[in-house]
Amino acid sequence: MPDTAAPATTPFQVMTKPMGPRCNLDCKYCYYLEKERFYPQEKKFRMSQDVLETYIRDYIAAQVAGGAREIWFSWQGGEPTLLGVEYFRNVVALERKYCPPGVTIQNAFQTNATLIDDEWAAFFKQHDFLIGVSIDGPQKIHDRYRYYRNGGGSFDKVMEGIRILQAHEVEMNALVVVQRENARKPKEVYRFLKKTGFKHIQFIPIVERETAGGQLAGPPQTDSEIEAQVSRWSVLPKDFGDFLNAVFDEWIRHDVGEIFVQFFEVQLGLWLGRPAGLCIFAEECGQALAMEHNGDLFACDHYVYPEFKLGNIMEEKIETLAARPEQRSFGEAKRTTLPGQCQRCDFRFACNGGCPKHRMLLTSDGEPGLNYFCGAYMRFFRHARPWMNTMAELYRHGRPLTEIMEIARRKSNRQSRRAGPR
Repeated sequence: MPDTAAPATTPFQVMTKPMGPRCNLDCKYCYYLEKERFYPQEKKFRMSQDVLETYIRDYIAAQVAGGAREIWFSWQGGEPTLLGVEYFRNVVALERKYCPPGVTIQNAFQTNATLIDDEWAAFFKQHDFLIGVSIDGPQKIHDRYRYYRNGGGSFDKVMEGIRILQAHEVEMNALVVVQRENARKPKEVYRFLKKTGFKHIQFIPIVERETAGGQLAGPPQTDSEIEAQVSRWSVLPKDFGDFLNAVFDEWIRHDVGEIFVQFFEVQLGLWLGRPAGLCIFAEECGQALAMEHNGDLFACDHYVYPEFKLGNIMEEKIETLAARPEQRSFGEAKRTTLPGQCQRCDFRFACNGGCPKHRMLLTSDGEPGLNYFCGAYMRFFRHARPWMNTMAELYRHGRPLTEIMEIARRKSNRQSRRAGPR
């Protein structure tokens, strides 16, 4: 197939699925397990050596051509540990084979941690992998939706994997899906994560719509005629907003500089006028692609649908696929289809309409494209605004951000004294 676009000149990243959607868990809210139906003839869901080597070689070359001196590979699933440690020893060997002098390769690896043992942990430590561990909170909360196919909870095995990773001093992040249940217990979840030893935390709100037949609906812009409703496990906007506010209040009084919550860090950057450090809050998207086990490249991890397939890296160069006109249009559409209500919003700089996958509501004047989480974000922005402004001022004056904790504690004490005894 001939090239139809110039190679990508803007940076792009790829979330790689070497095991496709295959997983040893059957989490109730997982949106990726259903992707098996797009590959009905596939039995193994294992990225072949040819695809793997082509990807690593061409991705490194594309990043270097774009001026990158540090290149990140992101390995996700499904569950990538199902491939075994030797598979990733081969990955590292290929990265070294194709890495030019003066360039550094980094690896991020997302896992449910149930299969982690000493061999895995030693490998991760040896090669400085950054591990994202999926965990939703204490056992009762975690096991509500994260279980095996037989219905058994996964919490005990996850905690065992975490302890092994900690024993080997592997760098870890907590990846916390905020769903219908744990959203109502923000402090319990946050304090558990701190007690477990996580210093970096990502809160990932989940919302999916279900069709009358029980399948997950596609993106709103491709299935607008399908009658769908939000699933029972999707987090409610008000609950997610209250969750963020409760965690923020504790973080800003006790944990600034010690615990790094991605949502808060990204928002502070936006309050400082910096580019968004998270794609969902960027003005445009389209630079975070997803690749399946056979080399199929898609517009985004949330858009692994046939209509958003860009092509296959075994047929065209990855940088050519990333620069396709339809991918540029996909990224620009986030800005060009932003509803008027959002364009006029005081907090547009901090949100930019959120992830297009979640733009499933109507605005107050009936325009389509309002983000499902708009209410949640607005609750947080209004609540956090004075603190974000204060931290931004601290930063601009070269003062440590940790000063915000004393400011917050003094304010809390004044409020308590005004309230008087009860």
